[in-house]
Amino acid sequence: MQTINRFLYGPTAEERVRQWQAKIRQEQRVLDREMRQLDTATNKAKQTVKQLATKGDVKSARILAKEVVRSNKQKDRISVSKARLGSIGHQLSQQMAMVKVTGSLQKSTEIMKLSNTLIKLPQISQVMREMSMEMTKAGIMEEMLDDTLEMDDEEEIEEEADEEVDKVLFDLTNGKLGQAGTVQTELPSAQETVDEEETERALEQYRQQLNGLLSS
Repeated sequence: MQTINRFLYGPTAEERVRQWQAKIRQEQRVLDREMRQLDTATNKAKQTVKQLATKGDVKSARILAKEVVRSNKQKDRISVSKARLGSIGHQLSQQMAMVKVTGSLQKSTEIMKLSNTLIKLPQISQVMREMSMEMTKAGIMEEMLDDTLEMDDEEEIEEEADEEVDKVLFDLTNGKLGQAGTVQTELPSAQETVDEEETERALEQYRQQLNGLLSS
């Protein structure tokens, strides 16, 4: 009988909630993996910043420090999003309890608000859109209007770049950034030129790696 009902009417309310909770746990694991990848790339970039500062290449150090700032912001954003997923999971647990009492799912403005925010995160946007549509059909949410625009990363970083990048450089060089910025008056030797070319290649590699993670 249950099989026939499921075929005719689809999953029960409890089954839907369990499916959503499973998706949420899966997406939390996706975000955990993303944060680990960011940590790995950022730690490599930090080491390179220290090396660049030691060599006196402040220009390259600042460029890479800016990527570190962007990476830190992205990790914070992902961490907050993971917590929001957890909040949706908690709300769904409450829905499960209500189903046992009332036999149906209840409308939740909190789930709608959290879902609308999470849709803007590229890593889980598609899954959240699909799940939001399912919840709308189930009566938990109203149809969302995704009309809130977030500030572009580049605009955001430009507003706070100088202060935050300087702080990163200060922390990574133990406050010795001024020494690293000393202008050299002698022409670079052939070995220094080779070292600079290797540094440029390493710098570009780390920038591409971080940008790949930040734009995913």
